[in-house]
Amino acid sequence: MAEQPTHPREVFDLKGHEAAEIAFEEARSRGRLHHAWLLTGPEGVGKATFAYRAARRLLGAPPERSYGVLGASPGHPVSRQIIARSHPDIMVLERIGEDGKVRKAIPVDEARKLSDFFSKSPASSPHRVAIIDAADDLNVNSANAVLKTLEEPPERGVILLISHSPGRLLPTIRSRCRRLAFGGLAESDVTSFVQSRTTANAEDSIRLARMSNGAPGRALALALAGAVAVDDAAKEILIGLPQINEAAALALADRFRGGEGQAQFNLLFERLAERVHSHATRLAGEGYGDLDRWASAWETLQRLPREVEAVNLDRTDAFFTALSELRAAARA
Repeated sequence: MAEQPTHPREVFDLKGHEAAEIAFEEARSRGRLHHAWLLTGPEGVGKATFAYRAARRLLGAPPERSYGVLGASPGHPVSRQIIARSHPDIMVLERIGEDGKVRKAIPVDEARKLSDFFSKSPASSPHRVAIIDAADDLNVNSANAVLKTLEEPPERGVILLISHSPGRLLPTIRSRCRRLAFGGLAESDVTSFVQSRTTANAEDSIRLARMSNGAPGRALALALAGAVAVDDAAKEILIGLPQINEAAALALADRFRGGEGQAQFNLLFERLAERVHSHATRLAGEGYGDLDRWASAWETLQRLPREVEAVNLDRTDAFFTALSELRAAARA
């Protein structure tokens, strides 16, 4: 079992990103604070946690060095107000609505509120701060609304934009931000994180760390989703090729039903794609000539989850389509 993820507004520790914190704090302390910061890197690596740490400092929470460069005390009034979502000088744009439901995108109506928010002076702080988590979730209209605010930098205002895929953002948004890059953590650090938050044994903790590509938040999400068991299922499929265990395949397809079905579908395809890539790389190293079939299967595994979600295709049909391509690749 794994702990439910703690929202970044309630997290006060952050490891592995000291360089980014030093760069931000030096800019702030020297009066050279850019009005917009683009925080880039893999999902789950700590970008949102950094954003809330920076926000506490900007809103006046004094340094608490036991929590790192941008650390603040959890008991400080600024920290408590942010946790309670009652601080008047911070605004957060995210896909999760007030009713707790996850929306497809950040609505334009909410993005337009940025302009009004920054038109006012800070109520009780040195700055007003907006966090966009994540900028990847802006649709065309909401992205243009954010761009309008970026084009007219607010006085004593700072915008922190979190992005897992900055290449998909409008170039005009990227060009108006100072970028801070967040890389993956060491495998040992992520493994320790997993062991501290889950009941996974040592071997499974290492596997989850490797699957996460250095992102502790991603590793915890994978643990909650049962990624080790899904990875084992992907391994069994590939070992059995070109034969397919129909009963096992149908049992896997049953996981695709219901509200969590898409997440389980995506996870299985992710693990299959990762294993196919590793298998094809090994074959190439051994001088195996015809890899076109494996490349085609890998592309299908990458493409189908997006298509299923975008146009509501049947997940079971898509799964068996992928299995057919894997069988063809194994027979080639």
